[in-house]
Amino acid sequence: MTLDVYKYFKNSPQYNRLVGNDYMFVEYKCPIDVEKFKLWTGTPLLTYVISGKKDWTSVNKTYSLKSGEALFIRKGIYNTKQYFEEDYCTILFFITEDFIRRFIKDNDKLIQKKATSFNDSLIYPIDVTNSLNSLFLSVFNYFNMGGDVPRELVEIKFNELLFNITLNPLNKDLVGYFNSLKHIEKTSIHDVMMKHFHHDLQLEEFARLSGRSLSTFKRDFKTYFNETPGRWLNNKRLEYAKTLLENSELNTNEVCYECGFKNTSHFNSRFKNKFGYPPNQFRRQFSASK
Repeated sequence: MTLDVYKYFKNSPQYNRLVGNDYMFVEYKCPIDVEKFKLWTGTPLLTYVISGKKDWTSVNKTYSLKSGEALFIRKGIYNTKQYFEEDYCTILFFITEDFIRRFIKDNDKLIQKKATSFNDSLIYPIDVTNSLNSLFLSVFNYFNMGGDVPRELVEIKFNELLFNITLNPLNKDLVGYFNSLKHIEKTSIHDVMMKHFHHDLQLEEFARLSGRSLSTFKRDFKTYFNETPGRWLNNKRLEYAKTLLENSELNTNEVCYECGFKNTSHFNSRFKNKFGYPPNQFRRQFSASK
């Protein structure tokens, strides 16, 4: 199962959090008996580690994050691994693309001086200066204030955070991504689907990753791919399964879940309907023909 991390924290009262329309602060303390899980987020987030160590893995790279370090993580699906040496404590800053886009447009002249070509990555390491470190730690004061914190004050803190990051030349790749949002009102459906088709997500979750309502997602999807999302996902996952059966050592159960199918009987039936043989027999036939 893939955890919707934004929804999880927003709906979990046991965590210290401050929630606005386009942002959310969360203090997250993870016990040492939690090691690995897969998560997805439809809202970009920044994670700053207070203590402990965790790996974040995107489709093509793993980033190890320890105390005093920070990452900016775009919308997407990730695997994480926690290490057992000490409890893991982090502050999570969820910031919508709309919030970032407004910040960039409101400070266009300043950002243009720092702009660079867009390095299309899913995760961006952040250079943590002393001032940025102090800014992160000051958030704890908000959590300890009790009662309602004025939203205007929280929004000022988010803007201060973005100013600190964008003015540091060592964060030029992240600034390039921020700057690219000026020209992108909607996330590419093609990019979302090609990166995440093999994950077991609902259509509503694919729609959130693309920044659309479900109805708009379905309409835009049909326009771009000329077929329904359900049919496209089924065919894409089966083609991926065929490739894995031909070229990997994964067993059929592993292939099933790697491709985003919920159970093996459903996978076996769909695979046979498309390719004429159930997965195990298809693999034997392919091996014999080589």
